[in-house]
Amino acid sequence: MVGETTPALPDSLAGWLSLLEERHGQRIALGLERVEAVRDRMAADCDAVVITVGGTNGKGSCCAMLEAILLAAGYRVGCYTSPHLLAYNERVRIDGREASDAQLVAGFTAVEAARGDTPLTYFEHGTLAAWHVFVSERPDVIVLEVGLGGRLDAVNVFDSACTLVTSVAMDHMDYLGDTREAIGREKAGIFRAGCPAVCGDPQPPASLVEQAAAIGAELWISGRDFGFGGDRQQWGYWRYTEPAAQGSLVKRGGLAYPALRGANQLLNASAVITVLECLRSRIPVSMQHVRQGLMLVEVPGRFQVLPGRPSIVLDVAHNPQAAGVLADNLGNMGFYPETWAVFGMLGDKDVAAVATLMAGRIDHWLLADLPGPRGLEAEVLATVVRAAGGKDDVRCFPSPAEAFAAAQKEATEGDRIVVFGSFLTVADVLAAIKAARH
Repeated sequence: MVGETTPALPDSLAGWLSLLEERHGQRIALGLERVEAVRDRMAADCDAVVITVGGTNGKGSCCAMLEAILLAAGYRVGCYTSPHLLAYNERVRIDGREASDAQLVAGFTAVEAARGDTPLTYFEHGTLAAWHVFVSERPDVIVLEVGLGGRLDAVNVFDSACTLVTSVAMDHMDYLGDTREAIGREKAGIFRAGCPAVCGDPQPPASLVEQAAAIGAELWISGRDFGFGGDRQQWGYWRYTEPAAQGSLVKRGGLAYPALRGANQLLNASAVITVLECLRSRIPVSMQHVRQGLMLVEVPGRFQVLPGRPSIVLDVAHNPQAAGVLADNLGNMGFYPETWAVFGMLGDKDVAAVATLMAGRIDHWLLADLPGPRGLEAEVLATVVRAAGGKDDVRCFPSPAEAFAAAQKEATEGDRIVVFGSFLTVADVLAAIKAARH
């Protein structure tokens, strides 16, 4: 209409995130066509070697390991992960540093200019904005973490030189299917014809293997084509020179354990080394760089043990597979008189299975409300925890931060506080810890 003006675009990161949140409720059909169309209009060509990382659990750890090793080897690295804990900038990193507000604003603005009338979700807009940042910075390698599934995830519009599926377990069943076969098929959607595809799951569903064969991807499976072994002091990596257990056996010994805690990190590390071995003709990396990167890697919220007493463990475990790993890792930590859980979950997760797996490790349950339409109220969580075998001390709090404050007040120096169940749970506690230090 004559006289109408186009609303001004935000000039701050907070303004952009607010605008994208407002649009987030819009119903948009599944599919990559919209994202592909905007990508094409952005003229977003890039010469970087792209590595795409999908899977149910372990994606963030594998991305961080790849980033740390490649940086140790002297490469410029762009890394895109999600979700964030404290600041959106965590999602987009260049050479190990978070993207600036100005870089992200430029990215969001470029996507807006290219999309025209094409609707995009919050994650889709953010993914294309991250790509714009990378194109501007021209890194040697770009590591992309799948947000959900794989086949229809926004990062799948970018072709990769190598893909990694870390694990296949039951999560996001409303979107991906209610069997491992269905979920495996979605995860395998990131594979590319003629390119190496690494699977860190020693028992992949048949659907994943079949998809790799159908498109002609070069599939490497943990335990069959590569793997690890070791003792308490060091570990070793092995692989065949060709997948499907073909060719000669190559061994690399004397590796220090990754800085990331937990026995499952060797599964992740061996898969990461295999990705780098597959790409050695394009981005050669020495075993010394692998050692250096693994010793320096950090990922907040993945079995993160904070210094001081009582011990504080932060873990974003929010599905049964991750909870089982967390329970095992807690069992390997040594003796603690009492373990206090700060626990909050989203309602679309398998809350009962997570609580059951953790029940034997927890003495005191401090349950927290989580915000948003998916967040569970602590009272609902309490019913599930008690049914799962939780001990007598089950209490409810309005937020994870308040539950954590109660745990800090009551736990003795020799005790342990475990914060888990959701990124939102860990983020609220991390923010409270950060505020207390300033």
